[in-house]
Amino acid sequence: MMQTALYKPVAMTLLPEASPPITSLKGPSPLVITSSVQDLPLEPSRAVVIVYGPNQETIVQVVAEILGKPWTTEPSLSTLGRGSTAVVIGILADELGRSLNGCEKPTGILVNTHCVDDGSFPDESLTDRCDYEFLYSLRSPYFRRDLTRFLSLILGQTRPHEDLKTKNRTNFISTTFPDVHAALPNLDILSVGSDAVEIRVDLLVDPSPLSVSGPVPSLRYVGQQLMLLRQHTELPIIFTTRCTKENGKFPMNDPGLFYKYLRRAIQWGVEYIDVELWLPEDIRRRLAEAKGNSIIMSAFHDFSGTWKWTSPDAPRIFAESAKYADIVKMIAMVNTIEANYELEYFRSTIKRAHGSYPLLSAVNMGQMGQLSRALNTVFSPITHPLLPMIAAPGQLTAAEINEALHIMGHLPKRDLYAIGSFRATPQSMFMEKCFNELSLPHTLTSIDRGPTGSIERVITQPSFGGASVHPPISSNATCILAASEAAHAIGLVDTIVAAESAAPKPQLVGENATWKGIRATLTRDYVPSAYSGRAAIILAGSESEASAAIFALRSLGVGAIYTVGFRASGPLADGLEPFTSIQSVKLVEQPFVIVSALPPEKSLLVQPLLRHYRTSGRASPPSTRGKVYLDLTRGERTGDPVGVAVRAGWTAYGIEDVNAWTTVETLRLLVGQNVPFDFVRMASGRVF
Repeated sequence: MMQTALYKPVAMTLLPEASPPITSLKGPSPLVITSSVQDLPLEPSRAVVIVYGPNQETIVQVVAEILGKPWTTEPSLSTLGRGSTAVVIGILADELGRSLNGCEKPTGILVNTHCVDDGSFPDESLTDRCDYEFLYSLRSPYFRRDLTRFLSLILGQTRPHEDLKTKNRTNFISTTFPDVHAALPNLDILSVGSDAVEIRVDLLVDPSPLSVSGPVPSLRYVGQQLMLLRQHTELPIIFTTRCTKENGKFPMNDPGLFYKYLRRAIQWGVEYIDVELWLPEDIRRRLAEAKGNSIIMSAFHDFSGTWKWTSPDAPRIFAESAKYADIVKMIAMVNTIEANYELEYFRSTIKRAHGSYPLLSAVNMGQMGQLSRALNTVFSPITHPLLPMIAAPGQLTAAEINEALHIMGHLPKRDLYAIGSFRATPQSMFMEKCFNELSLPHTLTSIDRGPTGSIERVITQPSFGGASVHPPISSNATCILAASEAAHAIGLVDTIVAAESAAPKPQLVGENATWKGIRATLTRDYVPSAYSGRAAIILAGSESEASAAIFALRSLGVGAIYTVGFRASGPLADGLEPFTSIQSVKLVEQPFVIVSALPPEKSLLVQPLLRHYRTSGRASPPSTRGKVYLDLTRGERTGDPVGVAVRAGWTAYGIEDVNAWTTVETLRLLVGQNVPFDFVRMASGRVF
């Protein structure tokens, strides 16, 4: 059966950059939305071919819904490019060989999907014929979000590394459990302060009596463990197969075994792949050529205790690693404190000679090398007291690294503020808990917003280190000298960042974290390109209440945006179409997303729209019905719009999800630390 979505093909959408530039607000500044490589729409002519097992054809429709594209399970692959209108094509695994017989591989992406609920595992020959592979369990409540994350990565629509490499420092936590299940109860707290989670494949213990891999866990077990880990964290994953010589369990006499596991990790859509430098160059080259949107980390370890950063070997090893890697990781066991200073000199010479690509992550092992772990800024491996063992000698926790940085003067104390009626919400108290968990030296003071000029008195203090402001203030306020492009376009500042500068005092920059919280919420169950060219409706009592949502939707490349309850006149007004009557509503065939930012007493006014577009009587196949409802109403609502939306078939989110994502972004802006979304939600009292 062919399903054809009612959407209009659109040209390339112009979207905001991941880190918008700073704009002076002393003169007029037009709204400029620049191109972002990571959010390009899925080309209508490029097919995603889903290979599925018996009685599992539902996966094809779910993929099509996530992508917002038409689908079919009828045409053969040979018809691709010759009249087929479907962008998502499903084909039974047993029929794949016959469909490919006598024709070239299709120009699209071939994805093998396999449900593991019956304990089975994909046939290796079938996996080898496909570009990617997705393992899933229909019993998991995280199935849809896991699939969305997988598709976003392999299609290049989300690239977490592009954001992480702009941070001043990044950490990753290494899970050293023999079974990932043991980590799940504490995974949220384990990953506070981490930017990625490493799965040590060599430390997994396969309990199956059918396993014939010896000390190496079977691919079946590794695939299930990876699926489980990815379902329980939004953080990028680092896939590591450490050899026996480098404190792991993979045998060094079989380099092909490393290739087999690492190549499969790329097919599974893992964000980071750890490739040991000693592996034959041919294997490293082949992995680099097949990496897709995964990031290659080249790993060199020396446990001898005699290796020197000042030796000719050091730059040679970096150069060899850089051939096929995006990140070069060099780690050595040391016995003297001077080795840390030698490492810092080596780091500086590499930066002068090679710039910022590839990135260098370099630390010393052992007690004498702990100083280097604090000074390293690129993917420092960290541990946690709740882990059963440390992954390498001398590893520190995120809290210990922050304490060391503070003592050395690299992490000065900041006076941070929560300006507004913050004690009425848990956000300020939650941020204080995060500071304590991470041993950050900062203080957070909650103050009510006073009369005109009170904010100026706070932010001009010499020790001022940033503030979260709720409700937000105008980006044109006299106390805001500079603002990000997003904050300027939205017209509101909810975060004041003390950015490092060459001047004695940090530069104060107005930011808006709310729009990123909205965008992150909207892309949990749909890839960014699903919104491209689709209609949206926003209800609000004023333009300021809707502006962050408008900017977020524009960043996703939506088509027409219809407004209810307000008329826009600011930088975001261009292209908005107000609903002025019932007749206006009839002009919209089917919106893809509805956002309500109405005041609580008027929140029920959105309910007729939700019902209308669900029960309009028009012939809408499942892939073209209204998709997303986002409720931004704060306070006690009148009625139950979210419940109405769910019953009407919409994917619905409340303000709590947006608040949690906004808190994640606020902490990144103010203190440069990452706190997982699930930890924020858990701390706010809601269980997922």
